[in-house]
Amino acid sequence: MKILLIGEYSRLHNSLKEGLKALGHQVTIAGFGDDFKNYPVDIRFKNPYSKGIPLFIKKVIYKLTGTDLSSVSIEKQFHKHKSKLVNFDIVQLINENPFSTLPKTEARILEHLFRHNKKVYLLSCGADYVSVNFAFDKKFRYSIYTPFENNKVSKSEYWNILKWKTEPFKLLHLYVFNNVDGIISSDLDYHLPLLGYNKYLGLIPNPININKITLEPVSPTDKLVIFHGINDRNYYKKGNDIFDAALEIIKSIHGDKVEVIEARSLPYEEYIESYNTAHILLDQVYAYDQGYNALEAMAKGKVVFTGAEQEWLNHYNLEEDTVAINALPDAEKIAEKLEWLILHPEKIAEISKNARAFIEKEHHYILIAKKYIDTWSVTDKYF
Repeated sequence: MKILLIGEYSRLHNSLKEGLKALGHQVTIAGFGDDFKNYPVDIRFKNPYSKGIPLFIKKVIYKLTGTDLSSVSIEKQFHKHKSKLVNFDIVQLINENPFSTLPKTEARILEHLFRHNKKVYLLSCGADYVSVNFAFDKKFRYSIYTPFENNKVSKSEYWNILKWKTEPFKLLHLYVFNNVDGIISSDLDYHLPLLGYNKYLGLIPNPININKITLEPVSPTDKLVIFHGINDRNYYKKGNDIFDAALEIIKSIHGDKVEVIEARSLPYEEYIESYNTAHILLDQVYAYDQGYNALEAMAKGKVVFTGAEQEWLNHYNLEEDTVAINALPDAEKIAEKLEWLILHPEKIAEISKNARAFIEKEHHYILIAKKYIDTWSVTDKYF
C-alpha cells in the first residue's frame, strides 16, 4: 500500500514507517520533525515564527489584526507540496491539529487530504479534545491538567493544552472526527478517554525499532547512575520539578551512592546517546502509560520511572515494579522507590532484563506495523 503519515511526535511515525517498509509498503512522512528533536521527514514543513524576534512579531501582528503568521506560512507551504499529498491508500494524522495552524486554516488543509486520498485515520497520542476534556473533568486520578490546577504553569505556557477547551478547537475536533475513517490510540492515556466512541478502533502500542536500539548491559559500579532528561518547555507538564525534589531527597540521604546526569532540550540523536551509562532514567510523572522516551530507554535496558499505573499493569498482565517504576506525583514516594533500588541493586539487573523483553514482545516495530495494517484494512468510510 501507499501510506502517508502526517506529523511526528518522538519518532513514533518514523518507527512505524520502518516497520511498514519492512512489510513491503511505500511510506511517506510529512511534518515538522517535532521541533528541536529534528526527526527525519520526507516532506518538511517549517514554522519560521516559533521563537525569537519572529515569534514576538507574530504575537504583535496577531493581537493587532487577528492574523496568525505561522498559519499563513504553513498553509502556503502546504499548497506548495499538496500535489505530493494525494492518491494515498492510507493517510494517518498524528493529531487533530497536525499542522499546528489555527482551526479554520487546519480544516482547509485537512479538507484537501480527506478529499484526495482513500482513507484517513486519526492517531490519538498527544493532547487533543477528548483526552484534555477527560483530564479536566478529573476522570484520571492525576493528569496533564494537574500542574495547571496546582498553579505551576500560566495559561500562556499551557496554551497547547488549554486551546482544546475553546470553541474553535472543539469545532476542529468535530470536523476531524466526522471525516476520518477511524481513530487509534497509542497508549492508555488516550485509550481510556476514547472508550465508547463509535469510530474508536482500539489501542495499538507505540512501535519501537529494537534493531536500532542496543541493549546496554547493566554494569556494577560504586554509584547508581540516574539520568534526568528535561525538555525546558515541558518542565512542569512532565513533572520534572517533582523528580528534582526527589533527587534532592536522595542526595541528602545517599549522596555518596548516586551520580545524577542531567540533560536539557537535546536533539534526538544526542539525547538517546546521553543516557547510555545510566542505570535509571527519570521520564515523566503525569501518565498512566509510557511515552516514547520511556519505551526507548526500556529497550536499552534502563530502569525507567514513568507512567506504569494499575490500569497499565492490568492491560499487559504485569506485576508492579517488574518492568518499569510508576512515578507518582509525589517526590517522597519517588525517593522511596529510588532508595529501594539503591538498597537492592540486584533489582536493577532484573528489571533491566524484563524491560527489554517487554519491548520486544509488546512494542516490536514490525509486529506493531502489522497491527496497523490489520486495523486500517477492516474499516469502511464513515462506518
